[in-house]
Amino acid sequence: MTWPKGVNHRPFKPFEWSMSTVRVTLFQPHPGQIDILHHPARFKVVACGRRFGKTETGKILLIERALAGRIGWWISPTYRMADDVWRSLKIALNGAIQAKNEHMRRLDLVGGGVIRVCSGHDPDALRGAGLDVAVLDEAAYLHPDVWRAAIRPALVDRRGEALFLSTPNGRNWFWGLYMLGQNPAYADWQSWRFPTTANALIDPAEVEDARHLLPERLFRQEYLAEFLADSGRVFRRVEAAATVTPEVGPQPGERYVFGVDWGRDNDFTAVAVLAAHSRRLVALDRFNEIGWSVQRGRLAALADHWRPDAIWAEANSIGGPNIEALQYEGLPVLPFTMTAASKGPLIESLALALERDELALLPDPVLLGELQAYTLERLLSGRFRYNAPPGGHDDTVIALALAWHGVSQTGASISFV
Repeated sequence: MTWPKGVNHRPFKPFEWSMSTVRVTLFQPHPGQIDILHHPARFKVVACGRRFGKTETGKILLIERALAGRIGWWISPTYRMADDVWRSLKIALNGAIQAKNEHMRRLDLVGGGVIRVCSGHDPDALRGAGLDVAVLDEAAYLHPDVWRAAIRPALVDRRGEALFLSTPNGRNWFWGLYMLGQNPAYADWQSWRFPTTANALIDPAEVEDARHLLPERLFRQEYLAEFLADSGRVFRRVEAAATVTPEVGPQPGERYVFGVDWGRDNDFTAVAVLAAHSRRLVALDRFNEIGWSVQRGRLAALADHWRPDAIWAEANSIGGPNIEALQYEGLPVLPFTMTAASKGPLIESLALALERDELALLPDPVLLGELQAYTLERLLSGRFRYNAPPGGHDDTVIALALAWHGVSQTGASISFV
């Protein structure tokens, strides 16, 4: 990779634009950003890991063009995602702003340049404008019509340019644009892929810590900026892990932990029994369409048989009263409140255990099917949502994840009474 001669490569130091009495100060771009900004391609596609500095790259390009009298738009999947960009643009351009429209999120600058910050949630609302430059932020999470039907036609009369910035999201339309940039036959296009570590401000130890804590697929997408064909699949090596023969009862010296996911009518109650020392799923029970008292009795019978150190049970909704009733009976039940914040680490810990061959499973077809069908969706907020596919179930997945959570805990078990 080469950079233009005469450019100060000392990253993260302020640099300035001056126009008569107007001075705009931003951060000095690092080498990867410089390569993007100075490349002559008309359409630039940048796949980058988290914290690479994509937002600063887009702001520099947009501000530079606007100060030269051009019209530019910043497009994010939602207005909320663009809030920080809008605020920082107003601060950076304060001395160059002639007029400001908060409702339209429009800045009219000295010299005739214009910047607008737009939401891409409705592609039709972006039609009609003539543009010199468009920055599409988190492009992989925009609807493709934002580019194809709205922004691309708006660039025609001015022969405008576009910068696409995003973390990959599987091999969707953003991947297609990235591939155009890799093809020499498309001279107007150029693409780059930068891992998080391309930003020298990021401590490599932080990235390595993420590598050890996250499932491989998630780390490769979010930090290495890889386009993965199976981006929605959560659990890997499922069939390879299914090597356990069912056991009839507890083994001497072994410690057992239960995981319980409650269900009744449309869903199932599932109970996973893990041998903590040998890290094996030794029993799995799944049932529905029976009353709560009968379900608690069935769980109590399993506990009497396996005598677990701890029973980790989902505490949401009906889980709370069931847990209280079981605790009253003397069972070592621990509540787990399932939230958007707690579910991610729970599922990721199980996925990591399977990837690293730290957990062996029963060859139960329902369990294996639910694990293989389980999906991951990255939300516009940047968070992840884990779920069964529409119409599917995840009862055994959650039960297994709760049991593995119990096995992974230190000092959290309760003696069986």
